[in-house]
Amino acid sequence: MRVVRAAAAAALLCAGLCAGLAACSSAGAVGGPGPGSSATAGSKGSGQIAATSQDVSFTVDGTKTYGTLEIPAHRSGQHLAAALLIAGSGPTDRDGNQPSANVTPQTLKLVAGVLARQGIITFRFDKYFTGQTGAGAFASAPGAVDLNAYIRQADYAYDYLIARPQVDRQRMLVVGHSEGGFFATLVADTVSTHPAGLALLEPQDERILSQLQLQLDQQLDTAVKQGQLSTSDAQRQAQGISNAITQFRAGQVVDTAGLLPQIVQQLTPELLTPANAKVARTDDEVSPAQAAAKVAAGTRVLVTDGTADTNIPVSTISPLTNALTSAGTSGPGLKVLTGINHYLHAPGTPDNDAVLARSVVAAIKAWAQPYATAG
Repeated sequence: MRVVRAAAAAALLCAGLCAGLAACSSAGAVGGPGPGSSATAGSKGSGQIAATSQDVSFTVDGTKTYGTLEIPAHRSGQHLAAALLIAGSGPTDRDGNQPSANVTPQTLKLVAGVLARQGIITFRFDKYFTGQTGAGAFASAPGAVDLNAYIRQADYAYDYLIARPQVDRQRMLVVGHSEGGFFATLVADTVSTHPAGLALLEPQDERILSQLQLQLDQQLDTAVKQGQLSTSDAQRQAQGISNAITQFRAGQVVDTAGLLPQIVQQLTPELLTPANAKVARTDDEVSPAQAAAKVAAGTRVLVTDGTADTNIPVSTISPLTNALTSAGTSGPGLKVLTGINHYLHAPGTPDNDAVLARSVVAAIKAWAQPYATAG
């Protein structure tokens, strides 16, 4: 379970709900279109099947998980490439929104639209503690959820997708945004049929608590530049943050004495919330570069990093991309996108505008082109 961050912390990459590297893929129970299905299957003409969008579900570890399956128009009997879409951290739902925090950019829904126009099937789902899925089997003991539970859920989603009769099993893809990019590299290793391609959009690129420390340090630097803190005060705050993270990693009581209330507020979900302790610790044990090193050679990979993304600065992305290169992956690799922020927006775009920057769309289309059946 995650605690919704305060608005002042909305720019931060929320700490992760992800999984360790243990292999844990197996087929889950699957369900067909749910009662809220918006599917309108029909004929577009002789031998043509119309595009559909369906509310569907599958069951994993006793939890009914809900998602959206979108199948583009295609010929009867045709098999299409298919992409599993994985949302970012915190209470981010299948569409890439956090309604409780009034954050609704619809990031993943828009990415699904880009892929649909290329003739690629997509499946996105509400992970634990989000959307229609909710807490599921963890409702009575939210602190019992760990990172492997989240990866098992994503693995089952992948298994659900690959079992669809319209899917070409040799052209499976995984797309992740933010922490979902970290998830994507883990899923690529744990599923039995490895994906042909990965798209990591503004992906988490450091251990989650190291990422949090970096972002808080950046906020302190900004406060100094704006005259809100002296250099010495900022240094004391930075040391206090470092000490708190070290204590948490060592299993000790976290001491926040002397830290600013705003800092404590942003440390609370990861370090000071008992229900999150297990998932936070196990997430922090795995670095994204370690996960990337396990991606199968030949996997076609895209990594985007916007120059205006303060969550994932370009200066920290190289260990992740170097690990992918060393693993023998192919494809476009790293695309540094000028002016793009964490929401995949161009400069001046309001956070909740449901739009992707043109450079982002172009990067996704170029990566997916070998799997496309449409323009």
